[in-house]
Amino acid sequence: MQIFSARPTARRSTRLTAGRSARRGPLFFTALLVLGVSLACASAPVPGPDLATRLASGGRAEEDKARDLGRQPAAVIEFLEIEPGMNVMDLIAAGGYYTEVLAESVGPDGHVYAQNMEFMLKFRDGANDKAMTARLAGGRLPNVDRLDRELDDLGLEANSLDAVLTALNFHDIYNGRGPEAAHEFLVTALNALKPGGVLGLIDHMGDADADNEQLHRIEVSKTIKSAKSAGFIIEAASDVLRHPEDDRTQMVFAEGLRGATDRFVLKLRKPR
Repeated sequence: MQIFSARPTARRSTRLTAGRSARRGPLFFTALLVLGVSLACASAPVPGPDLATRLASGGRAEEDKARDLGRQPAAVIEFLEIEPGMNVMDLIAAGGYYTEVLAESVGPDGHVYAQNMEFMLKFRDGANDKAMTARLAGGRLPNVDRLDRELDDLGLEANSLDAVLTALNFHDIYNGRGPEAAHEFLVTALNALKPGGVLGLIDHMGDADADNEQLHRIEVSKTIKSAKSAGFIIEAASDVLRHPEDDRTQMVFAEGLRGATDRFVLKLRKPR
């Protein structure tokens, strides 16, 4: 009797358990799903301000912020695909305007080398040296290292950088020291980059029939030819810094023109 009485009890218990599961199963799993989504949303990182907002609202000098309208730093960085966590170099950084832009762009997990040769540090009674010293004073850009070294002795490992930026420098090298020196300059950047890394090159646009050495300009075609010769792939060009009102007949430092010249931005890729 005990054996027979036990079986119905077991079956009843099973039926009751199954019935409860059947009745509450959809609601139960729906609740779990909602809970899971809620937890996922709670743990997901909240997107921070975009780069343009950070550059405008951060602790940068007001003088730098005033230059942003003409230099469009956030748009340039986006075009060059420079992202948080990257190791990059501001090649011939001068006073470090782009150094600080890069520091904000790569964030605390990235690193920036601000390179200047001795000539640039002594130029105009040491103006660039003083500006860079003030910019980095008190460790305010902890992800930046000064690299006060010559182009042929950077002291960096080959294939170590994700990106290099050089702004308004190439024309002086090409016009002042010749195509061979310009080629060597580009090879220096190429060797420092990882395979697939990017060199961003910004310069004042010049016309073929102009005295570009006197005007401090350069033809984009000569720049592209030099970049290809050095081994770069010409991936893209941006018109973000184009100024059609500049007829390219004046020196870039002419009154009313400085900061608003017609400029090209090239994205040059090291082959993978």
